[in-house]
Amino acid sequence: MQQKTHQLLSQSIGTRRELLSLHYGRGDIDVKVYMQASLHADEVPPMLVLHHLRTLLNQAEEQGLIAGEIVLVPYANPIGLSQHLARDHLGRFDFTSGENFNRSYPDFYDLIIDDIEPRLSQNEDQNKQVIRGAIKTALSHIPRATELADMRLTLLDLAHDADWVLDMHCDFEALMHMYVDTPYLDQISGLARYLAAETVLFAEGSGGSAFDEVQSGVWYRLRDQYQGKYPIPLAGCGVTLEFRGEADVSHGLAARDAQQIFHWLQSIGVIEGEPSIMPQALYTPTPLAGSDAIKAPVSGVLVFKKRLGDLVSAGDVLAEIVNPNDQTITPITTKAAGKFFARENRRFAIAGMDIGKVA
Repeated sequence: MQQKTHQLLSQSIGTRRELLSLHYGRGDIDVKVYMQASLHADEVPPMLVLHHLRTLLNQAEEQGLIAGEIVLVPYANPIGLSQHLARDHLGRFDFTSGENFNRSYPDFYDLIIDDIEPRLSQNEDQNKQVIRGAIKTALSHIPRATELADMRLTLLDLAHDADWVLDMHCDFEALMHMYVDTPYLDQISGLARYLAAETVLFAEGSGGSAFDEVQSGVWYRLRDQYQGKYPIPLAGCGVTLEFRGEADVSHGLAARDAQQIFHWLQSIGVIEGEPSIMPQALYTPTPLAGSDAIKAPVSGVLVFKKRLGDLVSAGDVLAEIVNPNDQTITPITTKAAGKFFARENRRFAIAGMDIGKVA
């Protein structure tokens, strides 16, 4: 394993942060898997998952079983890791700019579409390399004017040429679930089954230029652009993995998740060896546009009436909001029928707050 340290731009005199990347296998091997933990830095469970996965990969490397390239970034956001206010860890938004750490990544398609066509051919593998080379060149021309920009571009440099990009997060309180661009549903089905994902949500770009979507979007958009003219592979499968809720941090859960990721790596041929039998899917993938993100219409004490994993019908009461001033009780219902898979972990609601999600 090769360990690399990436020094970020110093945003202020006397301060400097760094990213760490761990590289297994060889860079000249065709298949590359990239995994990063906790881009939202207060989402801790993925860091523990990669801690346990590193142990498994170290053992596989010692036995000569790594047949592809695997890159791990054990913490993807050193800026957010340091953001604490009044003992609360606030790792989702950058204190300096107010930007979401998982939004506003440069759109690969927009970066290369103006001049890529003359370099394409009838050879699909060659086109894959041409597109990746164009992305790499385009990224090198983007200014690293701030520490946040430097961090984003460093992560993209590490991930842009991967066949699989696993961006590892968690929710407030949630079941294991995943987000993926629609064209990649078949590719990620095995990963969803090994990780026992309770919900897989798909959309063809949900907006905001999230990290995983810029990896995936360029390939299916180019494929659509040049349909029947040039063969374009779906070569950059980006997926957001939500490792349950913020408090689901235990060696038992993390070790199990790491083992299942290891089996998935075996199933796609990046690690030699016979994987365990792939489990059955727990839930049919559902469109992100069809899910219900439930908001609190009023303020008060939040009391849930449904548990995570419950199958609900449209109109079911998921929660109540109790006003301690006048004892008013406001029922909160769902518009969608499906699985109640995520909910808020705070129990005092303010008007407009997201309190739950039904797939």
